[in-house]
Amino acid sequence: MSEAKLMKGNEALAEAAIRAGADAYFGYPITPQSEVLEYLSREAYQRTGMIILQAESEIASINMVYGAAGTGKKVMTSSSSPGISLMQEGISYIACAELPCLIVNVNRGGPGLGTIQPAQGDYFQSVKGGGHGDYHLIVLAPSTVQEMADFVKLSFELAFKYRNPVMILTDGALGQMMEKVKLFPQQPREDIIQGWETIGKPEDRPSNVITSLHIQPDKMEEINLHLQKKYREIEKNEIRVEKINCDDADYIITGYGLVARICQKAAELARDKGYKVGVVRPITLFPFPYQTYFELADKVKGILDVEMNAGQMVEDVRLAVNGKIPIEFHGRMGGIVPTPEEILEALEKKIIGGAE
Repeated sequence: MSEAKLMKGNEALAEAAIRAGADAYFGYPITPQSEVLEYLSREAYQRTGMIILQAESEIASINMVYGAAGTGKKVMTSSSSPGISLMQEGISYIACAELPCLIVNVNRGGPGLGTIQPAQGDYFQSVKGGGHGDYHLIVLAPSTVQEMADFVKLSFELAFKYRNPVMILTDGALGQMMEKVKLFPQQPREDIIQGWETIGKPEDRPSNVITSLHIQPDKMEEINLHLQKKYREIEKNEIRVEKINCDDADYIITGYGLVARICQKAAELARDKGYKVGVVRPITLFPFPYQTYFELADKVKGILDVEMNAGQMVEDVRLAVNGKIPIEFHGRMGGIVPTPEEILEALEKKIIGGAE
């Protein structure tokens, strides 16, 4: 049976990993996500036999994920911004080798070592590849502790459906805040043979070889074309987006993750002042809901994009509307979280004032 608990976001995510039947976690502590490793170390092995290992570094942990994912198991890692940067080479290898896994980034302020406060400066790194080569992660952006838990199960499903790494891109505030979360029932760890894993060679098939190294250019192009075809299939089938009060809206505020919740309150304040304002929250950052923005651009006068960075997702919003309407940006950096009141002020100044 499912059950409700008051939990911190990082711990809800870790509990969800156990309940999703994850086989292994390899990671390294870094604020503000260390609770993931701590919770799993305390709870996981005793309950399900899930393997938990603190690696000597983030580079080691992502390569352990690479090896374990090659056996067809449900494996994951988590870190925060600088640690995810260290993992980029391994993530590129995993994407090319088409291995399913879950990577969690509890985003903190940067660049550099930055701050342990929440931020959204890792959008480009997450949705545009991040490492070398032409590849994509499937990227999910939770806005609640409930979604921190729910997206773990969804991530494993998508990872194995497309043989592709999936990232949950959250932030330090969601990781640390406590909310009521309804946890799904425990699922067993399963020994399901996928057919592509490296678990020994049966007599009835050739050896499986998992690699990201293809010396011949024609073979490397063939691999790339296959990957691009898969990404188009993901874009076709897996877009997730939430629209709030957009049917009668004259203006739209958009943001992802924690910021989307603040945008919703700002939109309520705007409606109290007589402005018809809706909210668009991308849930998948890759694939991005371009069509949603494109269609809304025929109905509204302008869109304000709000992020905890210098302006990253706003580039995709502008691409989506293709110049039809004004797109303005409001951002905070350094770990500062915007307030609903300042978002409303930015909307009035940058969008409503320019449209009227």
